[in-house]
Amino acid sequence: MRRRTLLGLGALLGIGACTAREVTMGNRYYRGPVSNHFDGEAFFNPGGTPPRGFGDFLRWQVSGNSADWPDGVAVTQTRPEARGEDLRVTLVGHATVLIQAGGVNILTDPVWSQRVSPFSFAGPARVTAPGIAFETLPPIDVVLLSHNHYDHMDISTLRRLHARDGMPVITPLGNDTILRDAIPDIDARAGDWDDVFEVAGLSVRILQCHHWSARGTRDRRHALWCSFAIETPVGRIYVSGDTGYDEGRPYAVGARHGPYRLALLPIGAYAPRWFMRPQHQNPEEAVAGFRTLGAAHALAMHWGTFQLTDEARDEPPEMLRKALAENGIPESRFRAVAPGTAWDVPG
Repeated sequence: MRRRTLLGLGALLGIGACTAREVTMGNRYYRGPVSNHFDGEAFFNPGGTPPRGFGDFLRWQVSGNSADWPDGVAVTQTRPEARGEDLRVTLVGHATVLIQAGGVNILTDPVWSQRVSPFSFAGPARVTAPGIAFETLPPIDVVLLSHNHYDHMDISTLRRLHARDGMPVITPLGNDTILRDAIPDIDARAGDWDDVFEVAGLSVRILQCHHWSARGTRDRRHALWCSFAIETPVGRIYVSGDTGYDEGRPYAVGARHGPYRLALLPIGAYAPRWFMRPQHQNPEEAVAGFRTLGAAHALAMHWGTFQLTDEARDEPPEMLRKALAENGIPESRFRAVAPGTAWDVPG
């Protein structure tokens, strides 16, 4: 049975011994003016909750409440069409989704690696294969990269995509520095919350969410995190990235830029709640966010691929179904599907 490893998970979450003073020797990735979410050295969630420290991390790890996951779950991979005229989404796994909208191919937080960790020998490993084999992935016009945690920013995959497609990567402040250090000629375009990029016939707005960032123990919150609002030829799409519910504030911000035909919303990596609540929403909160957005449809993501937290692998979709029923929302509007599933989103 698959279990978390302390070494790999700690590195994934950017939690280490240097948490008493989170910011040392200045910001490694970004220099800019002070704002309502940047204090001159580190980014923060305005009015929100900071990430927990090493002591809380150890308390969680020794609790012994982690569910057993299978070592592997069968996936039927799909081979996407090169382009599509309307709106089709295919879940690759975790937060990686291929969005095909009006002839444009968008990829979110692409991860094809076996582990989401700085180490090849430790850290969370894939339970499901990617729903699309990399070799059959159609040409990508733009990548949306929400933040720098290893389960979202996978340098190995981004290097492969850049070598093949040379596409622009839209990402929040500071993450472009990490990308250029690793892939010197990558087309990384970084912006602050509410900045807008015109790319590949799309309008992409970087939006506020409630999360944090780190690649190690000395760069906590040195790069920004975000969600996205995308205006496409076939309707608007909301991509939440990684977020805590934060009393619904990220969704209230997002709703200003709708209405949305589709939202991509996380439903997993939420247990234990005393530790994860500020940074990862649960399915009930995802449904509340869906209602606030006023989106017509939603695709569930961020569950069932890597064991990052304590809940059982199948618990998030079960809780999602329950939350939808309690709110009188048909399951056809907010779907949790297996990797490799392509969904033609209704107009």
